[in-house]
Amino acid sequence: MDGKQTEDRKALKDAVEALDAPATAGPGEPAPQEQASGESAAPAAATLPPEEIDRMTTDIVGALKTVYDPEIPADIYELGLIYKVEIDDNRNIAIEMTLTAPGCPVAGEMPIWVENAVNAVPGVAGTTVTIVFDPPWDQSRMSDEAKLALGMF
Repeated sequence: MDGKQTEDRKALKDAVEALDAPATAGPGEPAPQEQASGESAAPAAATLPPEEIDRMTTDIVGALKTVYDPEIPADIYELGLIYKVEIDDNRNIAIEMTLTAPGCPVAGEMPIWVENAVNAVPGVAGTTVTIVFDPPWDQSRMSDEAKLALGMF
């Protein structure tokens, strides 16, 4: 695994770990388990075990690597188009990704491809994909593997 992949995997794992941190209420706000009316909400789902998060993370990255930009012979993960992946305790996946260009001809289709690929991962309850353009994508986000595939070395 090259340095870019290692960084991406660490960022993905950090994002997932941040979800495991306990939520705290600000001054004057109801506690996370308390509704505004003062009634207790249903208990939160059990926190996913770390080994399950690791397995899901690995499988999600694998699924993302099956989705290719049709104009570029490299997968969207290696191209650096995936900005954020969050796994909640109910196994819902939220993905923020970008496109190589705002006018990408598959802008309407690619999120569906990503959603379908990630939904095929065992244990995933559902996936939401959001396209973002901040920060804008540039070639520095590509892994060495993608650069090699595109003859950029």
